[in-house]
Amino acid sequence: MGKSIPRYLGQLDIRKSVVGLATGAGALYLLYKAIRAGLKCQPPLCSNSPICIARECPVPGERARPQEAPASEASPVGRPKGLAIERERHGRDSGELRRLLNSLECKQDEYTKSMILHSITRCVYLLEAEASACTNDDIKLVGDMLDDKDTSVKIQALNTLKAFSGIRKFRLKIQEHSIKVLELISTVWDTELHISGLRLLNNLPQPDYVHPQLRRVMPALMEILQSDCNLAQVQAVRLLSYLAQKSDLLYDILNCQVHSNFLNLFQSTQPGSLLFEVLVFAERLSEGQNAPHYRAVKWHYNEQSLHEALFGDESRLADRLLSLVIHPEEEVQIQACKVIVSLQCPQDLGTRATSFHPCHSYFKSGE
Repeated sequence: MGKSIPRYLGQLDIRKSVVGLATGAGALYLLYKAIRAGLKCQPPLCSNSPICIARECPVPGERARPQEAPASEASPVGRPKGLAIERERHGRDSGELRRLLNSLECKQDEYTKSMILHSITRCVYLLEAEASACTNDDIKLVGDMLDDKDTSVKIQALNTLKAFSGIRKFRLKIQEHSIKVLELISTVWDTELHISGLRLLNNLPQPDYVHPQLRRVMPALMEILQSDCNLAQVQAVRLLSYLAQKSDLLYDILNCQVHSNFLNLFQSTQPGSLLFEVLVFAERLSEGQNAPHYRAVKWHYNEQSLHEALFGDESRLADRLLSLVIHPEEEVQIQACKVIVSLQCPQDLGTRATSFHPCHSYFKSGE
């Protein structure tokens, strides 16, 4: 009897161990089933709200398929899975952009339209094949959003048109909206809209039929150039530099009224990116006004004009240019020197090579 008790206790310990192991295994199995069930459970129904371009979204009312297979594989019914970008990389159309454009045709509130346009813009940049497969009707659909009463929708529509303008076949269709874009820039005083609209215009050539509207909005462009937003200033002066090369627009630019402190744009404290663009603008204006066909006409400028601020007898542009020759940024230095040269010797090289007349100088002899 004395020997049976230890034996009994030993057997009890073994049974406890077995029970413990069984309990632990059962808990692990239950945990495994829970995780497996969680992985297999289907997400909620897709809504009509804007969707992320990286995730496949089926038609409204259909449940999204579980993403168990690799992105490079197709589903049993032939429907691709995974990221839209991955599917395009493998030569398959995700349908993402088409679904977004179709949803834009439906009646939506302003916030939803804005978010759909934002997603379309991202799709155009990331899904090149799907963007190229779009049609002019899609461009018109986006362009119609410029007439929306909500400013944020207008801004997103401008961004979407800018994205599509990178595809050559759409540029002519997008150009049809140039007059509307110029109208928005001149009538809606919103910095983000100015930036988006000017970026679009700077990405497109401006046909001759747009020039009358460009003349009308020239004062607004000059005001944006003299505003406090660096991004808007850079975009405005880039467009003005482009337009300064159009002979029929040059006088309208030079005679445009500017603030008395316009030359502050040439101060060395300005951001280098803005300084460079302003100097390019000044060089093109200088070259344009000294072209033979422009000099053949006797032009009259108002006292507060851009011409008087830059090239008038009382202008202090020379002082600003000389201070920029020692600017920390090399491209600013070089561009300042180019403007100085264009002001010192305005005649073209051929004329100077055959002429003994000294060059007219905007700089004093001491300078």
